[in-house]
Amino acid sequence: MINVYLDDVRPCPAGFVAARTAEECLLLLREYEVNVLSLDYELGYGQPSGFAVVAGLIAAGTHPREVYVHSSSMMGRAQMVKGLRDAGIAGLIVHDGPMPPAVLEAAASSAAGSGKDEAP
Repeated sequence: MINVYLDDVRPCPAGFVAARTAEECLLLLREYEVNVLSLDYELGYGQPSGFAVVAGLIAAGTHPREVYVHSSSMMGRAQMVKGLRDAGIAGLIVHDGPMPPAVLEAAASSAAGSGKDEAP
């Protein structure tokens, strides 16, 4: 099981796999079981936004256990959170905001304990 961090500019936290585009993120969601997914909205000029990931995971029926929406775009963040909550995906926990330190620490220590600095 992996954790995925979607953002085109911010550094990827320890214990997470970086996805720099919506396409990369959707590929990881299709190919791996994802525990925690952290989403940004704005992914570069002319590029699909984080909402494309939300729509894609809802359509595909593949989803993580937990989603944090860390985007600084208030409108984009609200749109993604609403989309995820309105989808009513059983068992999916959606957080409106960035991951708290305890989640980041748990992911980093889990990766360190497994001997993996980076996932796939």
